[in-house]
Amino acid sequence: MTVEQFLFHEARLLDTQQYEAWLDLFTADATYWVPLEKDQKDGAETSSIIHDDKALLELRIRQARHPRAHARLPLARTVHQVGNVSAEEKNGQIVVHSTLTLVEFRNEKQRLYGALVEHRLRRDPQGELRIAHKRVDLVNSEGELDGIAILF
Repeated sequence: MTVEQFLFHEARLLDTQQYEAWLDLFTADATYWVPLEKDQKDGAETSSIIHDDKALLELRIRQARHPRAHARLPLARTVHQVGNVSAEEKNGQIVVHSTLTLVEFRNEKQRLYGALVEHRLRRDPQGELRIAHKRVDLVNSEGELDGIAILF
């Protein structure tokens, strides 16, 4: 699978609400980061919109699936459009930069997000690509976001 195919596969899993399969794309030590500010350098030492490890991502998915999670029901319908993909090998990883346009529909409202995305991918022992780090820099991260209930 090429890097582009991997990103398209990831987007399809999210758009079809296959969150557990999406989580399986991550390495055990993975991080998922949505910075609060443009050019933010550190997710652990500063405030972020989201800064999760794999265990927190799993919890986020379980909470979304919980039958009493009324604030998240119905689950949002999304379309992830991935573009401008470029990749380079760096320190034993594949660093991938892309753009993301995401359309969300939930509770009779449609919202649009734009982002610059960085994936750091590693190959597992079977040679399959896995996400070691994903950073999503929302174009409007410093604006009013009105309760994000989706995964980028």
